[in-house]
Amino acid sequence: MRVLIPDAKFTDAAEIESGVAGRSMAFVARRHLPQADIPAEDWATCDGVLAYDEVRLDTHWLERMPRCRIVVRAGVGYDNVDLEAAAGLGIAVCNVPDYGTTDVADHAIAMLLTLTRGTADFDEALRRDPVAGWKFDGPPLIRRLRGLVFGVVGLGRIGLATAMRAKAFGMEVVFHDPHKPTGTELALGFGRADSLTALMAAADVVSVHTPLTRETHRMLGTDAFAASKPGQILVNTARGPVVDLDALHEALASGRLAGAALDVMPLEPLARDIDHPLFTAWRHGESWIAGRLLLSPHSAFYSPDSIRDLRRKSAEVVVAALRDGRLVNCVNRAWLSPERGWNPEG
Repeated sequence: MRVLIPDAKFTDAAEIESGVAGRSMAFVARRHLPQADIPAEDWATCDGVLAYDEVRLDTHWLERMPRCRIVVRAGVGYDNVDLEAAAGLGIAVCNVPDYGTTDVADHAIAMLLTLTRGTADFDEALRRDPVAGWKFDGPPLIRRLRGLVFGVVGLGRIGLATAMRAKAFGMEVVFHDPHKPTGTELALGFGRADSLTALMAAADVVSVHTPLTRETHRMLGTDAFAASKPGQILVNTARGPVVDLDALHEALASGRLAGAALDVMPLEPLARDIDHPLFTAWRHGESWIAGRLLLSPHSAFYSPDSIRDLRRKSAEVVVAALRDGRLVNCVNRAWLSPERGWNPEG
C-alpha cells in the first residue's frame, strides 16, 4: 500500500512513519512542490493521503485518487479538506487532535503573560536605552492575573488544557461551547456562558480554541466585540479566520479591547495580510498599538516533541484504517455510508 504525503514538513525519508507501518506501506513524501506539480501518478496510485496544511483537497483533487480510502490531516484543523465530498467518494477523513495539546495551551498562556507582565516590552525598552528603559511601569497592559475571569471559546482538548492552566494562576474560568453536555461546568468547577456575547461580557481575557467551520468563521466580529467587557484581552491560537480582522482593529483602536495576542492570521503567512491597517500600525510602532498587540507565526503547536508525536500519531491513524479497517478520530463519519465501503458505526 502507498501513502502520499503531498506537503511533507520533514526532510528525512519518512522514517518515523515507516517505523510505525513497517513493510506493509510505502510513504511517498513530496516537499516544497506546488500542489499542481505533484506527479499525477502519485495521486492516482495512493491508498491513503497524509496531508499537512499546504494542500487543499476539494472535489477536483479527491477525484484524482480512485484508490484512496483515507485522508489523515496531520494536525488538529481540517478546513483544507472537503469532508462531504470525500465521504461521497468513499474516503474517510481523520485528524490528529492530541499531538500538541499541551504546547498550544502553554503558548496561549505564554502570550497572555507576555502582555500582562510586559516581558517583551521590558526587553525591548532596555535594548533601546538601558538607562531610560530602566523603569517598571512602561508596558500598558500589566495587571494581576489572580481574580481575573478567563473566558474560553471552545472547550475541547486544547481549550480545557488552557483553562486548567489559567485556573492554576488563580483566574476564574468561564467557557462557551454549545457542544459540551450539561453538567460539564459542574464536573470541572467552571462557569458556563450560554452565548458568545455572554462570555464576552463576563471575561477579562478571552482565549479562542474553536475549529474553523462555517459557523465559527468570523464569529469574533463586530457584535462580539461590542459586547466585550471593557479592557478585555483576546488570545487566538486556533484559526485566524475565526476573528474578523477589521472588527478587531476597530475594537483595539477604539479602546474597547485592551490588547490582543494572535498566533494565527486570516491569511498566512503574515506577508499576505501585512497591508491591513492593524498590522501596518503594529509594524510601524504607532503609539496607540504599542505593547497591545503580540504576534507569533502560527507556532503554538511547535516543539520537537510535538512534531515527533504528530508524525507518529498520523501514521498510526493511517495504519489503523488501511491495515485494520478501523477509523480513529474520523471527522466526516456523518457522511460515510456502508455502500461506500466504510461502516459509520465502526
